[in-house]
Amino acid sequence: MDMIPDEDKEFLSNRFSQELVNPVTITAFTKKPEDLDQPGLECEYCKETEQLLNELAQLSDKIKIEPRLYSPDDQLVQDLQIDKIPAIIVQTDDTKGVRYFGIPGGFEFSSLIEDVIDVSRNATDLSPKVKDRIKEIDQDVHIQVFVTPTCPFCPSAVRVAHKMAIENPVYIKSDAIEAAEFPHLVSRYDIAAVPTVIINEKVQFQGALPEEAFAEQINNALAA
Repeated sequence: MDMIPDEDKEFLSNRFSQELVNPVTITAFTKKPEDLDQPGLECEYCKETEQLLNELAQLSDKIKIEPRLYSPDDQLVQDLQIDKIPAIIVQTDDTKGVRYFGIPGGFEFSSLIEDVIDVSRNATDLSPKVKDRIKEIDQDVHIQVFVTPTCPFCPSAVRVAHKMAIENPVYIKSDAIEAAEFPHLVSRYDIAAVPTVIINEKVQFQGALPEEAFAEQINNALAA
């Protein structure tokens, strides 16, 4: 059974034909050697993630899926700092900081669609003021947004974080993390509600903040 309904496929195919500009590669780390049993590498939804992405790629010749076997010795795994799977990187030559860990299902599927379009266009709708603030950042920023598929407020937080990674691809990487798939992280960070955002392990807050307030939290993390 397909994961994307036929009526949604038609809608998305038409939208992609109108809005995608540059080719987008979705690199998916969805498989692992059988002897991997570390927290984060169980990959309960690898099969479903593969199916969802393959169905998505069938909707546009500008979307390419690059499946990869997870291995800690893989140079790309090390370069992208992949430490849990399934991992999804939405990228072009210019952008590699738009990341998902866990299947982007439920409400998060809409985030994935918008990210693919923004990455293809290499542009976002952040305000000029926020864009300027984000582009001025010259230190590494790691944003983690914990979500669940049934959270209607989570896509807003994810999208702001991913837009910032698109606007400053050199220094910002933003992860959407499906909380239920990585309980060891929920425990580590004491996640009590979603969305919860963690920036550089120093600043943590709940809720989907407006982009200006989100940018201020990044500044707070860099100053901490």
